[in-house]
Amino acid sequence: MQRPEISSTSPSAPAVSLASLEARSQGPRYNFGIQETPQSHPSAKTSAATPAGTSGAAGDRSSSSSSLPRLAPRTLPAQGSYFGNKRSYGENTFASNFTFGTSSSSARDNNYLRTVKTPLSAGNPQRSGYKSWTPQMGCSATSSSAVSAHSPSVIVAVVEGRGLARGEIGMASVDLKSPQIILSQFADNTTYTKVITKLKILSPLEIIMSNTACVAGNSTKLFTLITENFKNVNFTTVQRKYFNETKGLEYIEQLCIAEFSTVLMEVQSKYYCLAAIAALLKYVEFIQNSVYAPKSLKICFQGSEQTAMIDSSSAQNLELLINSQDCRNNHTLFGVLNYTKTPGGSRRLRSNILEPLVDIETINMRLDCVQELLQDEELFFGLQSVISRFLDTEQLLSVLVQIPKQDTVNVAESKITNLIYLKHTLELVDPLKITLKNCNMPLLRAYYGSLEDKRFGIILEKIKTVINDDARYMKGCLNMRTQKCYAVRSNINEFLDIARRTYTEIVDDIAGMISQLAEKYSLPLRTSFSSTRGFFIQMTVDCTALPNDQLPSEFIKISKVKNSYSFTSADLIKMNERCQESLREIYHMTYMIVCKLLSEIYEHIHCLYKLSDAVSMLDMLLSFAHACTLSDYVRPEFTDTLAIKQGWHPILERISVEKPVANNTYITEGSNFLIITGPNMSGKSTYLKQIALCQIMAQIGSYVPAEYSSFRIAEQIFTRISTDDDIETNSSTFMKEMKEIAYIVHNANDKSLILIDELGRGTNTEEGIGICYAVCEYLLSLKAFTLFATHFLELCHLDVLYPNVENMHFEVQHVKNTSRNKGAILYTYRLSKGFTEEKNYGLKAAEVSSLPPSIVLDAREITTQITRQILKNQWNTPEMERQRAVYHLATRLVQTARNSRLDPDSLRTYLSNLKKKYEADFPKAEQVSGKTE
Repeated sequence: MQRPEISSTSPSAPAVSLASLEARSQGPRYNFGIQETPQSHPSAKTSAATPAGTSGAAGDRSSSSSSLPRLAPRTLPAQGSYFGNKRSYGENTFASNFTFGTSSSSARDNNYLRTVKTPLSAGNPQRSGYKSWTPQMGCSATSSSAVSAHSPSVIVAVVEGRGLARGEIGMASVDLKSPQIILSQFADNTTYTKVITKLKILSPLEIIMSNTACVAGNSTKLFTLITENFKNVNFTTVQRKYFNETKGLEYIEQLCIAEFSTVLMEVQSKYYCLAAIAALLKYVEFIQNSVYAPKSLKICFQGSEQTAMIDSSSAQNLELLINSQDCRNNHTLFGVLNYTKTPGGSRRLRSNILEPLVDIETINMRLDCVQELLQDEELFFGLQSVISRFLDTEQLLSVLVQIPKQDTVNVAESKITNLIYLKHTLELVDPLKITLKNCNMPLLRAYYGSLEDKRFGIILEKIKTVINDDARYMKGCLNMRTQKCYAVRSNINEFLDIARRTYTEIVDDIAGMISQLAEKYSLPLRTSFSSTRGFFIQMTVDCTALPNDQLPSEFIKISKVKNSYSFTSADLIKMNERCQESLREIYHMTYMIVCKLLSEIYEHIHCLYKLSDAVSMLDMLLSFAHACTLSDYVRPEFTDTLAIKQGWHPILERISVEKPVANNTYITEGSNFLIITGPNMSGKSTYLKQIALCQIMAQIGSYVPAEYSSFRIAEQIFTRISTDDDIETNSSTFMKEMKEIAYIVHNANDKSLILIDELGRGTNTEEGIGICYAVCEYLLSLKAFTLFATHFLELCHLDVLYPNVENMHFEVQHVKNTSRNKGAILYTYRLSKGFTEEKNYGLKAAEVSSLPPSIVLDAREITTQITRQILKNQWNTPEMERQRAVYHLATRLVQTARNSRLDPDSLRTYLSNLKKKYEADFPKAEQVSGKTE
């Protein structure tokens, strides 16, 4: 095995790639009478093949990743300054005899030790405590105090998505004293509170990150925060190619013991935790100078502590983000709720749908805000108007804090643009404060308080001393070019003023030249502009109106679309070159002024994190309120009962012309297992999905589609709905069923919501019934809320043995088909108590098909004989009925005691009616009870 190479890095400023910034139009400041050709911004292109940010981390597939490069000399990292703010990392000592695991490996490593001084580290001896080594692995920030008599033994790998996926965190941790690896992946905000909290719980010995996260002078905010919060922890950087999700999945397949192999189903699409485990295991193998035996590790996935866990299969089955039929349409839960106006709000909504909250207080705070927005129209429309004008604040902040390695024209142009964006954003703080000033709800008041930060005003005042008051964000590349040219105030730089006058004269000359050409040839010419061609000529005219049906020979590079011509001339090309040269001079001088301005405001710029958090949350809450105005949603309550009165499917409502059929749902701890039966296409699967979607909507702080709703917080949501096979994992329909149900059995707890649709269809009837029966009995031992849809009517008799089982069915009606003189089934989609009385509805469906009548007749006779044998084995007694009635009465009384909000008279009436119902259903129950006493 080749040894890793050593490189040095140091914590420094965050570095993030620029994604496309959404545009909100305003009128132009300078107008030369030029029409602009619409252009798509190049940065708006995103990859659909892999999630944003996976390139390199979870997307790199290099053949060299299978072997480690040679060990290079160990070096000391450089001292980095964060926007000029010097920060001491404390005294650290260099442990030259630090061992990696075995004596042989440490002996070899010591042969490569040597200390060097980097240019940036020479002036600060305090940073000499950092050391570096690894599988091409960069720096390791170490403190001698980290090693103690009771030192921790957990190593954690952390990776963050890039681009649009920034904030998506993958983590993998291993305890060197225990063969167990814990994976987690979650969406975090710009303060990275979840990451810091998780790391503090783990109390790691060492943290591994990508070398791109802590490049000298350009480290990410995540790396900076972790180093600040864990000063006594070793930090090691690994080349980003080792964060490879494909390799991570292979590691799990090879090393995970069979009893926990269902973790594969949960993490197979969680690219960042897979990338983290790949780097972690590669690193551990290196420092331990050994490899793990196959099938020897316990690998499990843990979601965020304050959010519910929804596995990738359930997210796909429930169509949370992607429609299962057509990935391009928005018939998903995200599509139903997404009325956000900013990219940050859209990202927050997406992450909340995938990770609903579990804290009731936080959920109710959001619901209070939505309620106030619905009740106060002025607040709703005022807030929506202000929020819609915000750009992507998080992306803007990320770009502003980048430190470019080279000063190029593109860098200069980008910095100038982003400073204008920053000014535009800060100018919206006061309107946002005014809108929130009279709010009543605590969360809205808290966001109002966060906007009182004086740093917003300080930054804006500093910007206005340099930037023109009327310089603002505008749509269109020509408009923005003009804004950038004239962004800096006059009389700050005399040479800049001269260059701008030259630029204006050139643009005027271009417009004048094109006017002269129009007069010369008597053609309706107009000046147009695009980012790729610069200034060019456009004309819309019928070709028959042209002399000899051709344009004059002076015009070149002619393109035609219908009756629209685009072309240029040799003189215009020369003038474009002069214009570009003048523009480069303007950008260079403006850039120097902007850089000086940014260096003055960097120390205050972190207040934008508060702003981005407030804007994205307010945008999401507005989206929830907007969705409520389009449908009759109701505010949910949170108790220990799942009760929905006349609830309907939110996605189906958007698709259907008519409103979907509404149904009731009632699940308590005393009746926590619902068996749902009914013919094919009667609505069972839709009903199961409806319950899960309403649960998710409630837990993210949205109103739900119902007349009344009460929910118990679900810490986990499991579904077993799909009946497709899986070619990638070489799984048949039945094997996929078993893997999914095994995952549920291994991970479900008392606070889970479990939805199972037609389990056991992939095998023969006897085995299918046996598996279903066994799974039901296991789930009945939990207090999880379970809805089990099945065609196996034999399962309906579980209610005899288990009083917490309720049978429900979907009603159908039989109608006469006069055209074919045959009976037909009319689906009502109504849910009723008891199991279905429909017999042999599969045979009825077969009759409608072209199956020969003789086969249908034989099938009916065989079915009748089997049913007769099953009925002989059924048994029930009055005593069992009495016990069941007493159980249900007791659970109702317990539920009333816990959750009732009735006044004494109403409560007395309710209890009296409950007693009458019990006596009416079982008149002998009271007598038997009296004899017992």
